[in-house]
Amino acid sequence: MSRRTETIAADYFEQKYRADIDPWRFRSSDYEREKYQSTLAALGRPRFGSGLEVGCSIGVLTAQLAPRCDKLLAIDASQTAIDAARAGGVPANVTFDVATLPQQFPAGRFDLIVLSEVLYYFAAPDLAGVAQQCIDALRPDGEIILCHWLGETDYPLTGLEASDQFFQAVAARLPVRAIVKDEVYRLERLGAS
Repeated sequence: MSRRTETIAADYFEQKYRADIDPWRFRSSDYEREKYQSTLAALGRPRFGSGLEVGCSIGVLTAQLAPRCDKLLAIDASQTAIDAARAGGVPANVTFDVATLPQQFPAGRFDLIVLSEVLYYFAAPDLAGVAQQCIDALRPDGEIILCHWLGETDYPLTGLEASDQFFQAVAARLPVRAIVKDEVYRLERLGAS
């Protein structure tokens, strides 16, 4: 399988969701269910003031993160995915928005940023830009959660490459790295001691 070399465009995701509103089986997969439970367990504290979920898709993880945040901004590149997430019943503390990174990184400061299965869609230069945007938007006591599948893909980066490159880009300002799981997927927390 040959890997793409450029960041995957928003149209790729829009086409995926138009063809199948749950193309990765977020609602029904045992893998996803276990990964979401592990993600919530990896959070460094019980509650966050302001959270950002990048690549929220149809809002399955969003609904589980919402009770842990006073405010949660959930973004995705696909309008179709965002429409489905909104239709699923939006908790009052959640805002959904369409945004394509790195060009449209949301304004604001966050004490939790979740990047679950999204960073390997970026080519290395764009991933470095997203990492810088995250570090700039993270409050001093904040944390970043990364999660990436470790299997083969045709994306610009593997899960390990994406994870390692992101950490290298933020390590000077966010040196604490806890790898929580590293089997089928890598789940890690950056910034929480």
